[in-house]
Parts: sequence; structure tokens; C-alpha cells
Amino acid sequence: MSEVTGRELAGATALVTGAGQGVGRGIAGALAARGASVAVVGRTLSKVEDVAQELRARGGRVQAFSCDVTDLDDSARMVDEVVGVLGGLSILVNNAQTTYNRTLLEHTEDEYRQIMDSGPLATWRMMRLCHPHLKGDGAIVNLGSAAGVRWDPSGYGLYAAAKEAIRSLTRAAACEWADDGIRVNAILPLADSPALQEWSKARPDEAEQYLQTVPLHRFGDPEDDIGSAVAFLCSSQSRYITGHSMPVDGGQVLMR
Repeated sequence: MSEVTGRELAGATALVTGAGQGVGRGIAGALAARGASVAVVGRTLSKVEDVAQELRARGGRVQAFSCDVTDLDDSARMVDEVVGVLGGLSILVNNAQTTYNRTLLEHTEDEYRQIMDSGPLATWRMMRLCHPHLKGDGAIVNLGSAAGVRWDPSGYGLYAAAKEAIRSLTRAAACEWADDGIRVNAILPLADSPALQEWSKARPDEAEQYLQTVPLHRFGDPEDDIGSAVAFLCSSQSRYITGHSMPVDGGQVLMR
């Protein structure tokens, strides 16, 4: 990880869901390194506690919270706790997502519900719960995916559908909440996450072929690449950017 010396998010308070590993962990690290107080949120408390301990050791102001974002009451409880502990909320990052890689005929209806409940429903829910606290000068970053805009989403069609729904919610919230002083954007990351690493080990030839479709010929670091992009979208440097879906993928996707 590269060392960040800027404090462009000093005084900001952030909530990151799905922060126990991978991209969520990286985003939390990037926000904390830039001075934000960060609530790392996940279903498994021990995992987010490990993340919080690691980031505090690096000088970050980080607290761990457990929550099942597919449950309305639990989500409302968690948001109230975060606001109470951090003293407010100015940044929301919706990263949590359950997924399965199967064809449409292989999926079950229960898997469909899990994917949609943890993705677009939870994203909409969290935006609504956090809206009162973000009014004035808040920022939301939602996690989309290139899966929804690729030429062939075979094998991950439900995941792609969920991520496209999140992008639509992002655009709607950006337009509806602009007068409330809330900016809302999405990123489409290609990250060197634990899931991608497992896939690369299991299918090295396929992974290498996939990597060749990335002009920069590498997968993004969850903190230095993906997290830095999120931090930019949450900072005053992007104060005129809202309703945008930004690929953070080494040039792989051309948005139209």
C-alpha cells in the first residue's frame, strides 16, 4: 500500500458496508488514511473488528459495527449507532453484495432474492436511512460492476442485473437529492479481491486471458486504486460530479 499524506477528508464521517474484506476493506483504509472517521460494517463482527484494529494501528479513527443489511430493523439500528458513535455521517459507501456465479437456468429463486436483497434493496434502504444525516454536504458511492455492461454476462446474469439496478438507483438519487446537497455516484471496480485471487488460482489460464483484456494489464489494488477513486468521489475535489458511473478497471470497459 502506498502512503497517503493528504488529509482531504479530515472531519468527514464515513460508513462502509461489506467492509470485512476485499474492496470494502480497501475503501475503508483509503478513507481513514485521508482523515475520515470510518465505521466498518459487516455481518461478521470479528471480521470488521480485525479491519478496525488494523486501520487504527495505522493511525485511523475506525469503529466496527455488525449488521445484516438485508434486514430493515438491523440496518436502522446500525445507522443510529454509527451516527451516535461518530457524531454524524457525511459519507455512505454501499459495498455489501451477496452473489453466485451460475447461469439463469441454474439459479434458484432463493438465490435471486439473496442477490437482490443484499444488492439493490439494501443499497436503496441504506441511502434512505442515511439521507437525513447526509443532507447539506454528503456523498454516497455505490458499487456497480462492469458485469452489467459487458457484451456477454453469461454465468453471472443475476449479479449483472443487481448491479445495473444499483446504477439506476444511483442516477435517480443523484437527481432527486441534488437540492439536498447530497452527491451520489457509482464505481465499477476491477479489483484484486480475495474472490478474484481464488478464481485466478483455480483457473490460471482463463484468468490470464481475462487480464489481457485490461489495457493496464493488472487488477486494481482494493485500497490504492479502488479506495482512492472512492475517496476522490467523496472529497471536495469532485464537488461538481454526481449521477456518474465511473469504471475503475484499468481501461477495460468503455461506457456509452
